[in-house]
Amino acid sequence: MSEVLSFAAVRAAVAHELYLRPDELDPEADLFAAGLDSVRVLTLVERWRAAGAQVGFMDLIERATVREWWELLHVDR
Repeated sequence: MSEVLSFAAVRAAVAHELYLRPDELDPEADLFAAGLDSVRVLTLVERWRAAGAQVGFMDLIERATVREWWELLHVDR
């Protein structure tokens, strides 16, 4: 079963990796300053690839916010 990639789902997945509730995660916050590390980014890449996204590790590392990630993932679909 593939995950539906919506802004809310992306935000929730990132929040989960940061041990936050989705409403606690500012879409404009720097995710790496908030504690996101490369292992968690790889986890998200694999999850979103399984959902059909054409996204790579460096695509996410080069961007720092949920909003930027959503723009990348949304355009990709």
